Amino acid sequence: QVQLVESGGGLVQPGGSLRLSCAASGIIFSAYPMNWYRQAPGKQREWVAGVSSGSDTSYANAVKGRFTVSRDNAKNTVYLQMNSLKPEDTAVYYCNTVHRGRNWWGQGTQVTVSS
Repeated sequence: QVQLVESGGGLVQPGGSLRLSCAASGIIFSAYPMNWYRQAPGKQREWVAGVSSGSDTSYANAVKGRFTVSRDNAKNTVYLQMNSLKPEDTAVYYCNTVHRGRNWWGQGTQVTVSS
């Protein structure tokens, strides 16, 4: 059973920073690409960033240059460092991986960017 547990969300002012964490279990973590998605109220869930098993990274255009995804295989954890946050970054952020052909999701962590 794959488990993904996100943490690190909260309320931050525009221009501020947050670091999200996602602890994974039930998989050989180092072998799996990991992704971050987000879902804002009334909108579809959207892909934000991904990191391959070899630590290659990719980003959605909306966050490129502001967010950094990384992984620590020793801790079975993937991170999302979010800088220069904007109100439009407000969303529930989810960790994701695909295992045996199925998408697995964490419970999500709320990020609110507001003054």
